[in-house]
Amino acid sequence: MGVAIYPLFYFMLSTKYLVQSLKDVPETWIFQYYCKLSEKLTGQDVKIKSIFNETEKTPSMWLFCSNGKYFFKDFSTGKGGNAIKLVQEYFNEDFKHTSIRIIEDYNRYVLLNNGTEHKLTEFKVHSRYKVKYAQVRKWTSQDKYYWQQYNISSKILETYNVKPLEYYKMEKIEDDELKSLEIKGPFIYGYYSQSEELYKIYQPKVKEHKFIKIHSHLQGIDQLENHPFLLICSSLKDAMVIKSAKLNLDVVAPDSENTIIKKEVIDQLKKSYKKIITLFDNDKAGVDAMKKYKEIYDIDYVYFSLEKDVADAVKVHGKNKTFISLIPAIHKTLNND
Repeated sequence: MGVAIYPLFYFMLSTKYLVQSLKDVPETWIFQYYCKLSEKLTGQDVKIKSIFNETEKTPSMWLFCSNGKYFFKDFSTGKGGNAIKLVQEYFNEDFKHTSIRIIEDYNRYVLLNNGTEHKLTEFKVHSRYKVKYAQVRKWTSQDKYYWQQYNISSKILETYNVKPLEYYKMEKIEDDELKSLEIKGPFIYGYYSQSEELYKIYQPKVKEHKFIKIHSHLQGIDQLENHPFLLICSSLKDAMVIKSAKLNLDVVAPDSENTIIKKEVIDQLKKSYKKIITLFDNDKAGVDAMKKYKEIYDIDYVYFSLEKDVADAVKVHGKNKTFISLIPAIHKTLNND
């Protein structure tokens, strides 16, 4: 086994620069080092390409500060957590080996930088823009064409409280100054609860900020019809597509497929339905989420391979081909006892 050889001056450094405990390694260094960041973390949000998904082309991994500590959320794989969890997931190691790795890497960093420690940065509070107002407009022929691609009618949109928006305003306070933005354009839709509270904005034609979450809401919970079965899917659009097939089941969708519905909610739903199943996207994040529901709640899942999701399948292949493939797969899972 080889022995690491360092120049003599490394060993002349005072051991006060080296750490023995994981708690002495700055979490910002962990994120900056293992994510190969080009900027220092000072409290701002940072969006990068997933370090867990080398094939990713569009960045989907967020580093964000909450209550003075940094966390990550990778939407391409569903992984998330603190700095330690990041390294654990990346190297697929247990906590003990992860701790050793981080301490050794940090001490090596200090040695290579002539005893210069990673200086703790005082976080600046970076306020975020929040939606303060949304103006509803009338439906147009553009809207009709967009939603009909997915076999979603105006009646279904009305049932699920989806409304077209003329614009929405966002505000934040920065350096004691109120700053505001007004976003206007076609293909902007508001998702509203039964009580007329706007909980999400959907912008299908933009790459950044396609969804803006305003409040947590279990989508579809207001539209339950007491069918014998319940299907949990990954988006409200998928839920509306599935409802357009007029199956003998209810459909709900969490904020995202990476959001696991709370146990108390699942327990209550299990009392109301003969069986609950899941149907998420067929990519890694979606399959992992379905497996998690199976592991935690013993809920079976439908694997649908025609396209990434049901909505895309209808758009690409049409409703008839999609439903001919989808409906038997749902019935098979419902009857799998």
